[in-house]
Amino acid sequence: MHKFICACMLQVLLALPAQASVPAGGATDPVLEKRVAALSEQLRCLVCQNQSLADSNAALALDLKNQVREKLAAGQSEQQVVDYMVARYGDFVLYRPPVKTSTWLLWFGPFVLLAAAVAALLLRLARRRPIDALTDIERQRAAELLAGDDGHVVQGDKP
Repeated sequence: MHKFICACMLQVLLALPAQASVPAGGATDPVLEKRVAALSEQLRCLVCQNQSLADSNAALALDLKNQVREKLAAGQSEQQVVDYMVARYGDFVLYRPPVKTSTWLLWFGPFVLLAAAVAALLLRLARRRPIDALTDIERQRAAELLAGDDGHVVQGDKP
């Protein structure tokens, strides 16, 4: 009897996540679901952070999709739903945040870092000494290294 109760409880627990993804309200309206899907592509999952609500299976993403569905079903426009989400979670909830002073670093930061890296590389290359700018002492040392024990030049010797 104990095994039967455990099996029933396990089955109920496994069925809970499947119920969480069922849209609120039972029957689905295909037009509403298309609007929810389109809007879910524009909003970021706050848990996954690099996935849209449409791509995420996180519990919070499912809750946010249900909120979007409820607001659209209540007659709000897509822009009103987006404005509500931005007011509640900030610009970060938008998958493509707008360009404004608070998001400049987000939009232009990678280009600034790339330009700084290229400038550092060019500066380093410009400061390198050319190989023919050896001092007399360095040339003499190089000649000694190329010469063998008997004083003959190893490389570049002509018979």
